[in-house]
Amino acid sequence: MGVHLTLPEDLPRALAEVFAGRQVVAPLPPDGQEPVLAALRPELPVTEAEAGVLVTTSGSTGDPKAVMLSAAAVLASVAATHARLGGPGDWVCVLPAHHVAGMMTVARAVAAGQRVRFAAPDLSDLPGPRSRSYLSVVGAQLHRATTEPALLARLREYAAVLVGGSAVSPRLLQQVREAGVRLVTTYGMAETCGGCVYDGLALDGVRVGFADGRITLGGPMAFSGYRLDPERTARVLDGDTVLTGDRGQLVDSRLQVTGRVDDVVISGGVNVDLAQAQRVSEAVFGPPEAGGPVLLAVEDERWGHRIVAVSLSERDLAGVTDRLRERLGPAALPRELRRVAALAYTPTGKIDRRALQRAWQQQEEPDGDGR
Repeated sequence: MGVHLTLPEDLPRALAEVFAGRQVVAPLPPDGQEPVLAALRPELPVTEAEAGVLVTTSGSTGDPKAVMLSAAAVLASVAATHARLGGPGDWVCVLPAHHVAGMMTVARAVAAGQRVRFAAPDLSDLPGPRSRSYLSVVGAQLHRATTEPALLARLREYAAVLVGGSAVSPRLLQQVREAGVRLVTTYGMAETCGGCVYDGLALDGVRVGFADGRITLGGPMAFSGYRLDPERTARVLDGDTVLTGDRGQLVDSRLQVTGRVDDVVISGGVNVDLAQAQRVSEAVFGPPEAGGPVLLAVEDERWGHRIVAVSLSERDLAGVTDRLRERLGPAALPRELRRVAALAYTPTGKIDRRALQRAWQQQEEPDGDGR
């Protein structure tokens, strides 16, 4: 069977064909299709009988890959989501439909026979619900709502607003919840049909475990493999269990994601947990979208890595380090601070640390300092 390439406006009809077992669908972005096509290899047939939807992801590695999801896996995820949320409803898609979060927004509506509507990523034309409706957003979109009272009021009209795609500041979550929005935090990835842990609790049929310091997610929503890459598949997929690249723990029976395995860097012989340091920074200064510093680890000949920071706001390095010193060890404190005009984001709304690191390294390297 060949791969049917589809644009967002045609995705609802295409997914209906997938659920009927009549085709394999690969959603494409409206522009910048070359990297996606390189991962999909649509000129080659799909020989895996269980393949239904191919979604591309680069994860945190920057190496594009195509994730094969079966129709059964997508439908299992849809059913578990609606069971947790209290029943089917209409969905509004404000996320890129060629990534799993946007695709699953459309799939939930199609599978349940409900309506799906598309709106702009900046939420400027977010429609008001006419019946029970759901929305899925990322942290940057949620922060935008806090700056626009009318938009925040519109979010209150939804039966639930799912937020995922990156670690969201607890302060931001609290602010939006106190405003009356019914937020549901989600955790998952393309390999698990998107979010499969809601508010720290696994959806029905989903297993949360740990292996080699990493979170594992198992159940009927697991992917079938990476297209044309059995070796990579074998490193991640064991039966219906997916080995993630994330660290975590159970706190009061709820999953708490503590960061990526590769978030831990060595600076001057000291392990620095960049994810933990970022959480501390956001607790003190607020989220990056509000001007809080983004902590980065850049390569350094002397220290291995050194911690630096960028911010949308004009900040003084000494003032930042003074406020963080009581909560972070010396190795985790930023050595330099630069103001940037804009932050880099991945298509799924995460802060693109790799892009920010590249931009930093492309500028003139500053002189090293003592520790």
